Formats: sequence, C-alpha cells, structure tokens
Amino acid sequence: QMHLAESGGGLVQSGGSLRLSCAASGSIFSIVAMGWYRQAPGKQRELVAAITSGGSTNYVDSVKGRFTISRDNAKTTVYLQMNSLKPEDTAVYYCSAVLKSRPGVTAETYWGQGTQVTVSS
Repeated sequence: QMHLAESGGGLVQSGGSLRLSCAASGSIFSIVAMGWYRQAPGKQRELVAAITSGGSTNYVDSVKGRFTISRDNAKTTVYLQMNSLKPEDTAVYYCSAVLKSRPGVTAETYWGQGTQVTVSS
C-alpha cells in the first residue's frame, strides 16, 4: 500500500512563504518522479513543479523564480519552498509520485490527499 503524506499548507499573507513536504512510504522499488500540482476553485489541476529521479526540475511559468522543489537524500520526500506568495497561488496543493512498487512493473501515479494553501491580499 502506497501512501503520500503531505504537510505544510496554511494561511499566509501576500509576499510570505510556506514550505510543503510530501513523504512517500510503502512498497517502493523506484521513484521515477515526484511533483506538486495545484487546483484552485473552478480551475483545472495544474502541474506546479516536478523533480525526476535524475534531479531534473521543471516549473510552471507562473512560479518560476519564486518556488523551489527539492528532495531528501533518500529521494522519498519532496519539498516545495514557496516564496513571494501571491493571492493567485491560493489552491489545494497535491503531491504526486510516479513510481514502481517492484521490478518489472509499469510505473504508476499516486496522489496525496491535498493540502490547502491560502494567500491573503
């Protein structure tokens, strides 16, 4: 059973910072990539940032220069440091992991339960 445990959401004023964490646990053979998505009310879920097993990162244009994705040495925990937050960053943030639970299987995508980030103006 795979589990992604998220933490770090909350309420912050515009210009403030938050750090999200996501720890993957369970039967993990290899992690292909981990990332953060967000979904604001009435909008589609969008990829915010992702990091591959090789360490490559990518970001949606709207957060470049403000958000940083990183991971721990074991590569099972991913972080999203969010600086200079804006009201338009308000959304539920979801952690995602693409991983293989054992050798020879196709990688699958797993999701966390989501954590609310609210930025007040």
